[in-house]
Amino acid sequence: MIHPSAIISKKAEINETAKIGPFCVIGDGVKIGKNNNLISHVSILGETTIENNNTFFPFCSIGSEPQDLKYNKEKSYLKIGSNNRFRENVTVNTGTTGGGLNTIIGDNCLFMVGSHVAHDCIIRSNVILANNATLAGHVEIDNNAILGGNSAIHQYVRIGKYAMIGGMSGVEKDIIPYGLYTGIRENLKSLNLIGLKRKGLTSNAINKMRDLIKQIFDKNDAIEKNIKKRIIVNSEFLEIKEVVEFLNSKSKRGITTFEND
Repeated sequence: MIHPSAIISKKAEINETAKIGPFCVIGDGVKIGKNNNLISHVSILGETTIENNNTFFPFCSIGSEPQDLKYNKEKSYLKIGSNNRFRENVTVNTGTTGGGLNTIIGDNCLFMVGSHVAHDCIIRSNVILANNATLAGHVEIDNNAILGGNSAIHQYVRIGKYAMIGGMSGVEKDIIPYGLYTGIRENLKSLNLIGLKRKGLTSNAINKMRDLIKQIFDKNDAIEKNIKKRIIVNSEFLEIKEVVEFLNSKSKRGITTFEND
């Protein structure tokens, strides 16, 4: 169903089950899948592909050009999965040459009012950006992470799965999976206990995991040495293995350590 006041390019591809509300604007390269709902006053531009069952609330700007002075009108892309909700005034930009020309959003994410996803970001599934949370370019956010309201993430930062960023935080370095971070240019405060419990870990398992994390970040040795210790290497915790994998992978911003380091 398409409202008569909507302005839609003849080159756009829109599934017949999509609902396009009043005063929406849809550009040439846009592809919209099944059961998407654009409530009203939504702008979708660029080479944007949207899968199924997403909802866009009024005044979202999706697929607009990157806010990057190096951008020179190259054809770049935005790919959005399924079952996401974009609340009022959310902005999402396409990619740039420096980031492979792609901004990517997975499934089942919630973008609250005024949140911003910059060029070349990769957001996986079940992620929440609370009101006015903002991502600079090239940020990567793994599954089930939560960013609090008015938080800001520096370009190239990686946020690990099930991490939680408190409201009004400023993050300059990578956050490990299951990490809890609050403040501006601070250290990690703890593990995200709420996230671990939601994941199904028992209190006993969480306590054991905390002990292993303390050993990984023991300030008496480098992290690289600590993760090679037998107790870490032989850990049966999937979550510890995920943290180690994260630490061993390439980082452009460095790692946020714990505040007692």
